[in-house]
Order: sequence, then C-alpha cells, then structure tokens
Amino acid sequence: MEQLVCVPDIGSFKDVEVIEILVSPGDVISENDGLITLESDKAAMEIPSPLAGKVIALELQVGTRVSQGSPILKLELAEAGAAAAAPAPAGPAVAAPAAVAPAPVATPVPAAPAQAPEVKVPTAPPAPSVQAPVAVGGGAPPHASPAVRRFARELGADLGEVRGSGPKGRILKSDIQGYIKQRLQQPQGVAGGSIAGFPGIIQGPTPESLAAYGEVSVQPLSRIQRLSATHLHRCWTTAPQVTQFEEADITDLDAFRISLKAEAEREGVKLTLLPFVIRALVSTLKAYPRFNASLAADGQSLITKSYFNIGVAVDTPDGLLVPVIRNADRMGIFEIARTLADFGAQARAQKLKPDLLQGGSFTLSSLGGIGGTAFTPIVNVPEVAILGLSRTQTRPVWQDGQWVPRLMLPISLSYDHRVIDGVAGARFTGHLARELADIRRLLL
Repeated sequence: MEQLVCVPDIGSFKDVEVIEILVSPGDVISENDGLITLESDKAAMEIPSPLAGKVIALELQVGTRVSQGSPILKLELAEAGAAAAAPAPAGPAVAAPAAVAPAPVATPVPAAPAQAPEVKVPTAPPAPSVQAPVAVGGGAPPHASPAVRRFARELGADLGEVRGSGPKGRILKSDIQGYIKQRLQQPQGVAGGSIAGFPGIIQGPTPESLAAYGEVSVQPLSRIQRLSATHLHRCWTTAPQVTQFEEADITDLDAFRISLKAEAEREGVKLTLLPFVIRALVSTLKAYPRFNASLAADGQSLITKSYFNIGVAVDTPDGLLVPVIRNADRMGIFEIARTLADFGAQARAQKLKPDLLQGGSFTLSSLGGIGGTAFTPIVNVPEVAILGLSRTQTRPVWQDGQWVPRLMLPISLSYDHRVIDGVAGARFTGHLARELADIRRLLL
C-alpha cells in the first residue's frame, strides 16, 4: 500500500527551503527517521517520517520551497508486524540560534551539520588572485528572494553589483558570500573596496598567507557559528553597548535551594540556581520596564513589552542556541527548571523547533558552570539588554563587625546605551542583587 507523506505542521512558517534530502528512492526507513531538512530565515529543522516503509519516489528536490501539506515522498508502507529493515544512513539533524547574543546569538540561530574534516594547506602557497566585482548591467532590478535580500542587507552587499548563478540569473546566498569575499580581498584604495554599512572592516588572513610561516589547517565553521557571526556583528555595530558589573549575596538563596532538593527530585527536576535567577529577573524587569523593550525601527520611540519571554543561551557542540521560556512570569520554580532541562536536552540532540527560538524579550547567558569572574555579553538586538552570570565564589564579607563567609554571584549586565543610561543600569543590577539576596522580596 502506497502512502503520500507530506510536510507536517511547522508552525507559522511557509515557503521554507529544502536544504537537504536525507533519503533516496529504494531506501527502507523506520518511523521517525529523518526525511528532509528545512531552513527558514530563523532556523533549520529536520522533518521525520511519520510511518515506516520503503521510499518509492521523491516529490521534491533540494531548493524546493514547501509549507505544511506539501508532498515529500511516496512511501510503500511496511506490512503490519513485519520488522522494519535498517534505515539508510541519514544526514545529521539540524536544529535552530541571536544573540548573543547571542548572540548569542542574539536572536535564534540554526544548528549546523557535522563539520567537514580538516583540510591541510601546503606551506608553499600560490599567490592569491583578486577578482573585481561583476556589475549587473541593463538597470534591471536584481532577481532575488526576500530572504536573500535580507541576507544582503545584513552583510551590506549591493545586489546591483552581484551576478546571480541561480535559474534565470536569480541571486543566491552563495553569490552574496562570493561577492563579499571579493570585496574583502580588494586592496586598500580600490574603489568600492569597503563593505557598505561596515566601514573600516579588517580583512582576515587567508590560509595561504599564514601557511608561509608553517603548516596550517582549515576547519570549517558550523552553520550555527556562521549565522551567529553575522547576527553578532550586526548587534555589535547596531547598538552602542555598555556593561555594568555587580555581585549578589546568594548565601540564603542557595541554602533555600538545597532545602528543596529532595522535593525537586520527587518532581523529577534538577534544581539549580538558574530558575531562581529567572524569577528574580522577571521581578526586576517589572520594576524597570525599559529593559524589557525594543527600540523602534525609526529610532524615535521605544516599544515596551508586557510579556516576559526569557531567552536562555544553551551550549551545544555546534555553538550556542537561545531557546525562549515564554511567559516566565507565570511559571513556578520547578516548572522553569523542568523547561530548562527540556531545552538543554533538545538543543544537544538538535531537536529544538524554530518557534522555541523566537519571541524573546530579554536574554540570559550563564557561564557559572564553566568559570570566570565576569564577562561582557553582547546585547541580542532588537532586545536592549542581556544578563550574564559567572561562577559563584565564597568570599569573606564584613558584616556586623566581623568577617563572615558569603556565597557571591557575579552579575554582568550589558545594555544598549541609546535606550539605557549608566544610572538606570546600576539601579537595575542593584535591584536584582537585592531580590537574589532575599528571595522573600518576590512576594512584595
């Protein structure tokens, strides 16, 4: 019996490009085996098979744009009770990004396929050649999709100077990348040698130029790292940023957390400090709503949000992703802890859905489990602030005429100086530190 397999519900995404086909006609697949990989402007996702069987025919190809209900392939269903044969090797799953933020990535970033093996570069390099950009003549408007046009704007590329390699001269992302590479390779003094919107950009070295001094190797960046680089550069050049540092005495908070350990285990969650910080952060954002806002596109007004969607940077082998805890103000400590654990597991398994990476109003990046005393996180534009946490330290603190050991949490708050001044930044971190020092304040 044949069955047509179609694209399932993928949220609000439409006309999403197929960037990889993971099966071929004749392959025998099992339920939940990957079929195709889709990439939107925000994220990438793998579409699994809802059924087991043998692939009869493909209904699309790489580059096809699909929406919910678009046909993927025809499948000859496996007989009931028959053991499914081993599936054909499938490409790596791809999960969705900021900022900063993020950004991480600030703003959500898609995951990457497995990195290519190292490429050895000989120590005797050929002289690199430089090509001038090729202008598109005739005055005709550039033929490019909205996603490619947005990509060109992010990199400061003039589509009028890019020659498309796609069907009927359509400009592809690879054409933009090649154009930017050519512009960067042009020596100083060549007309148009700088990228529009990014004056003074410094050209990086080529593998050949470094190989003159010894053996080098080239390791391609993952998809997350490549897209994060573009987003972080835009965040850094868009918003003038300042970082405010503070310390919070969390001695009593940590004791309270430890007292809840047995109850948390019964609830099936691992209770860390992060859920408490998120609750205190939401309380502080309510007191200082300017930090839970975005600067309007015209730069003349501030858009304040009444929702509290907290993006949390998650480390994965391919780079940072920033899933968003929606309506964190309505969640309890255990629910936040459970959500964080789910996000971490999905991110590392490359199973985060694109909608989990959107809609953040404020971002939190924690390096407490790794180390460091402070750092300067990059604001995940269009958000206006980001909070960084470093490793806690037990230090002597002078209290009531004597030195006592206290557990201190370093806080780093970066903010967009166009919207927030230093006084507001200091007040925000001071308020947050007081909330963390006495968690009972959350009841006020």
